Amino acid sequence: MKCALLLWSHLSLLLVLILASADLTASRSSCQSHCGNISIPYPFGIGKGCYLNEWFAIQCNNFTSGKLVPYLPKIDKEVVKIFLPEPTGYEGYNYGSLRIKTNITSMGCSNTSDEIKFGEPLNFTGTPFTIGRSNTFLAIGCNYKATLTHLEPRLVGCISTCEPKKIRDYTSCRGDKCCQADPPSGIGQIVGISMEEFSSNITRERGCRVAFLTDENEDPSAYPVAKFTDPQWFYDRQYVILQLRWAIPMTNLSFVNSLGCPHYEMRQYIDGINPCGCSNTDDGSSNVGCACNDGYTGNPFIMGGCKDIDECQLDSDYIKNCRRQGGTCVNTPGDFQCVVKKNKTVPITIGLCVGFGVLIVSGGTLWLYKIIKKQRKINRKKKLFKRNGGLLLKQQLTSTEGSIEKTKVFTSKELEKATENFSSTRVLGQGGQGTVYKGMLVDGRIVAVKKSTVVDEDKLEEFINEVVILSQINHRNIVKLIGCCLETEVPLLVYEFISNGNLFEHLHGEFDESAMTTWEMRLCIVIDIAGALSYLHSAAASPIFHRDVKSTNIMLDEKYRAKVADFGTSRSVTVDHTHLTTVVSGTVGYVDPEYFQSSQFTDKSDVYSFGVVLVELITGEKPISFVRLQQSRTLATYFIVAMEENRVVDIIDPQIRDDCNLEQVMAAAQLARRCLNLNGRNRPSMREVSMELERIRSPTEDPQSHVHIEGSNAEEVAAEINIGVESCNNVGVSAPSGFQYNVDTTSLSDAEPLFPRQTW
Repeated sequence: MKCALLLWSHLSLLLVLILASADLTASRSSCQSHCGNISIPYPFGIGKGCYLNEWFAIQCNNFTSGKLVPYLPKIDKEVVKIFLPEPTGYEGYNYGSLRIKTNITSMGCSNTSDEIKFGEPLNFTGTPFTIGRSNTFLAIGCNYKATLTHLEPRLVGCISTCEPKKIRDYTSCRGDKCCQADPPSGIGQIVGISMEEFSSNITRERGCRVAFLTDENEDPSAYPVAKFTDPQWFYDRQYVILQLRWAIPMTNLSFVNSLGCPHYEMRQYIDGINPCGCSNTDDGSSNVGCACNDGYTGNPFIMGGCKDIDECQLDSDYIKNCRRQGGTCVNTPGDFQCVVKKNKTVPITIGLCVGFGVLIVSGGTLWLYKIIKKQRKINRKKKLFKRNGGLLLKQQLTSTEGSIEKTKVFTSKELEKATENFSSTRVLGQGGQGTVYKGMLVDGRIVAVKKSTVVDEDKLEEFINEVVILSQINHRNIVKLIGCCLETEVPLLVYEFISNGNLFEHLHGEFDESAMTTWEMRLCIVIDIAGALSYLHSAAASPIFHRDVKSTNIMLDEKYRAKVADFGTSRSVTVDHTHLTTVVSGTVGYVDPEYFQSSQFTDKSDVYSFGVVLVELITGEKPISFVRLQQSRTLATYFIVAMEENRVVDIIDPQIRDDCNLEQVMAAAQLARRCLNLNGRNRPSMREVSMELERIRSPTEDPQSHVHIEGSNAEEVAAEINIGVESCNNVGVSAPSGFQYNVDTTSLSDAEPLFPRQTW
C-alpha cells in the first residue's frame, strides 16, 4: 500500500510539472544561441522574441575585425562575455555579470602633449545594469593624479609618479608609473574619471597618461609582459574590459513569478526542494536576481532551465568514499544518496511495485481516456443536435399524430458511407438551401441526401419546417422523406431518389431529348401536380400551403410521374385559418401578385403558381424571359394577353401543337386563365382544378361526379382526386430513340456517364 501511494504521488507531481512547463514555457529553439564563440543565454537574446526586453537585446555584428561580436545597442557597448547568477547561500542570489569593452581616459597621448581626452562617463542610470564590484581603478603614466568622479561625497583616486630609484615591477601596479585604487562597494550606476597634473620637486616627465576602471587586473595574463605600465599601449588599444552586474527589473515581476522559482523570503528554506530561487538585489533597488540552487545547473530564466546535476557521474571525494563503503550512489533532485545494499529483495519489491503501479496507471489512463472521448462525442452530438434544431424538431414531431415514427434518424457514419463521404462525384444538384447527393443505404435503397447550408435562425426554421411538413405527408406524387440526421455540423435530410430530373429541365431543353413532346404526357404530369397540391390543401391532417410551386420543384421519376418537392418554405395551418401573413418569399414569375401586395398567403396563392406551371406545359415558355416584349416579360402576362387577343393556338409549344388534342389544350388554357386571375377569390380551388383536369382528360365521364363533393370526407376526396391516375401511368410513353437513363440501383461505385440532375 505504501509503495502504491508513493508511486501515485510521484506520478501526480510529474504530471503537474509537465503541464506547467507546457503552458508557461515558450519554445526558443529557433533563437541564435551564440554570436561568434560567445554564448548568449536568456534573458539576453538575438532577434525579436528571443530576449526579455530591449535592455537585453543583442546584435551580432561583423565589425572591421572580420569576426562576429555581440553588441548591446541600448548601452552602445561590445559584449565580451555573459555570466548567469549563482547562488550565495540562504541569504539570496548574486547578480548576473557582464563583461564589456569600454573607453579609457587619456592625457598627452596624441601629437599635442598636453591634450586631455576624457572618456565618456559610464552612466547606467535607469538600466538593469550596475558597475561591478570586482573592477579596479588604474592610473598609468607619470606625475598626475587620477580621480573617480560622480561618487560624492566619497573620493576615490590615486597618484602615479616616476621615481627612478623605485624598484619597478612590470606585472603589478605599486605607484611607479602606475597606481591603483579599489572603488567603494556601492559604486552605483554612474562614474566618471578626471586627470590632473601636480607639481613636484622632481623633474616632471611628461608623456602619455591613461586612467580607467577595469577588472582585467585580476588576470595578469590579460596584458602582454612589460606592457602593464606602458600607457601608450593602452591608448593604442583604445579599450579595456569592464565588469557590469545585471538583474531583472521589477517591471518584469510577472515574468519572474512565471518561472516557478520561489522568493527565499516567502518560503521555508529546504535545501534542494526547488531547482531555482529568486531574491531582491542587495543595492536597495527593486531588482530581482534568480539562480539555480545547489545541485542544479542551467539557466534559471527559462522554465525548466535548471537541470539536476547527476552527482553520481562526478568523480568527487564523496562518491569515492561511498563506493569504498560498498554503497551505491543514487541521484536525487538537487542531491544524491549513498545507498548500502542490505537485501536483494528490495530491488525486486521495488520493481514489482513499479510494474504493478505502471500497469494500474496505464489501464486507468486508457479507461479514463475512452470514457472522456466517448463523453465528448456524446456531448458534441447533443450540442449539434440542439444547435441544428433538434429540440424544436422533436417538439414539432411529437405534437403531430404519430409522425415521429415515420422519420428515421440516421447517424453521420451511415450517411458518410452512403455518399462516399459526400464526394463531389455524388452531387445531384445545388440550390439556395443546400446540396443534394446521391447515396445508397445499407439495405440497397438509392436515396438523395440533402446537406443544408450553414444554419442561421431563418434557415433553421425552414429546415425544421420541411421535416415536420414531410413527416405528415404520404402521397404518391410528393417526394417521400425517409429520415434525417442532426448530429453533423449542418443538418441532413434523406429523401427517396428521383432519377429523371425536374420538369424545368425537360421543358426548357436542358435534356438533349425528352418525352415532353406529347400533350398526353404533359397532361398526365399536370394532373399529378394538381392531385398532390389538392391533397395538401384538402386531404392532409392540417391544410398545407406549399408556397414555392414551380417547375424546378416538380421532380420526374423514371416513368415520368410527377413528384412535388422542396417544402422548406411550406406552412401548415389550422382548419379555421384561411391565410398566412408572412414576409413575401418565392420565385419571380410564380409569385401571386395579390400575395406580393398584401403579404397574405392563401391556398389560392398556390393556385396562381400552379397556373404558371400549367402555362409552361402548354407554351413551353420560361416563366421569365427577356426575349419577349417588356410588357410580356412574365409568362402570366404573356399568356393573358394572348388569351385576350385569341392567339392561344399561336403560343402553343411547337413540339406538341401538330399532334395534340386541341380541344383539351384550349380547355386547359381556359383553366389556366382562371388560375391566373388577379383576384384570388375568383380563382378555383386546387380540388376544383384537379377535378377539371380529370374531366378534360376523360370528357365522357359524368361531370356531376366531379362537383358534388361537399359531404365527402378526406379519404373520399383523396380517392376522387386520384381517379384515373393509374391510366396516366399506363399511357404508352417510351423514351425517344437512342435516349436511355442510367439508373443503377445495384452499385454506386460503378462509373456513370452523368448523375440525373436535381435542383432543390
